[in-house]
Amino acid sequence: MSELCYLGARKLAALLRQRSVSAVEVTAAHLDQVARLNPSLNAIVTITPAQALERAMKLDRLAGCGEFQGPLHGLPVAHKDLFDTRGVRTTYGSLIYEHYTPEADALVVERMEAAGAISLGKTNTPEFGAGSQTFNEIFGATRNPHDPSKTCGGSSGGSAVALAGGMVALANGSDLGGSLRNPASFCGVVGMRPAAGRVPKWPSSAGWFSLDVDGPMARSVDDLALLLSVIAGPDKRSPIALTESGDIFAASLPSDLRGVRVAWFQELAGMPFEPEVRRIVDSQRKTFEAIGCVVESAEPDFLHADESFRTLRAWYSALNHSGRMAQYPGMLKATLAREVEQGMSLGGAEIARAEKLRTELYHRMRAFFDRYDAFVLPTVQVLPFPVEQPYVNEINGVALESYIDWMRSCYFISATGHPAISVPAGYSEDGLPVGLQIVGRHQGERRLLEIAYGYEQAAGVAQRRF
Repeated sequence: MSELCYLGARKLAALLRQRSVSAVEVTAAHLDQVARLNPSLNAIVTITPAQALERAMKLDRLAGCGEFQGPLHGLPVAHKDLFDTRGVRTTYGSLIYEHYTPEADALVVERMEAAGAISLGKTNTPEFGAGSQTFNEIFGATRNPHDPSKTCGGSSGGSAVALAGGMVALANGSDLGGSLRNPASFCGVVGMRPAAGRVPKWPSSAGWFSLDVDGPMARSVDDLALLLSVIAGPDKRSPIALTESGDIFAASLPSDLRGVRVAWFQELAGMPFEPEVRRIVDSQRKTFEAIGCVVESAEPDFLHADESFRTLRAWYSALNHSGRMAQYPGMLKATLAREVEQGMSLGGAEIARAEKLRTELYHRMRAFFDRYDAFVLPTVQVLPFPVEQPYVNEINGVALESYIDWMRSCYFISATGHPAISVPAGYSEDGLPVGLQIVGRHQGERRLLEIAYGYEQAAGVAQRRF
């Protein structure tokens, strides 16, 4: 039964519909995998086995009558602990909410359950999702299954580890500066940052804000497209929700990339990279060329991407957490508290400048994609680092000023508003995963998935089991 834990989500869904296997059997196998791996990896921090098995039995009764709840019928999943789950503890990784139980589901949870998914629980996240290293004062650190002495990245780190470890078939996450892409890269799975509004965000304290998005994670591009087809689509609770149905992502993905124009990264505004990361990502250029892509060395002009992103992130942190910081003095972690203070100190002129600079960046990016179908660069600038280290302080001798500096290769892309996906590129000499980031046209997730799928099929990066 343990073989079920590493079947693709689409294959597993087909077996469930054929009644070759029951939802109870699938759920039990994944719960066994959780019991085996989770104590050492700490990916799923609130586990709900009784609820999961009860739901599996209900779904099996439906299947016995020839009925299936939806495209995720019987698939074990887990939800990032930033997403509200009705009747299940949701902590946001903060001591402030250590015993909080929501009365309603977040939109992504709502949609996954409606599609037939079976939740096994909540996955670990840093406090309020701040930072790309998954640890907090309630649950501690989540460890990388490829090397438990290393971090899994973040902030959707628990979801990435649960997927890599075969504990769930699909998982969700969120991404402001790289939180879907970074842990996917560090754990050897796939994570996609969709365009703002593709997956409507609810609840949200800033309905018009477009930097913070929710999205899918999976072990393959095809499985990720399946989850995106479920969680995407319009919703009146989000003022920026896109009107296209998620059904556009449900159809099979073609792998023919002949003639696709790919821009390959060069210096990326001088940001430092560990040499092994560059080497592994660059080694995949020949894969794109071999399947017929036209690959050129070119990159967008990221002028002021850093300033606009940092300013808007600080403003958003202040919006979300200044009230909590006043009500619970000293309870926010120091890095987040500093960011809140920075946001509170911003003036109107600084916020206006950030919006103006970001708009100019978008138009430069738009013009760049008039020539290219995709832009490829490393997902993360470094390899997974020691789990005890809260963040990266330097890269190749270049000192970094803040706890997010090492994530520029992700958050520069966030600032553009374009969708991006991290797909495995290979492994370091020490066996640590490295992700390759593919950026697509604005709101062009379907074509981006096709390009990522074609690359993935050709690259054939081995998926490891634990």
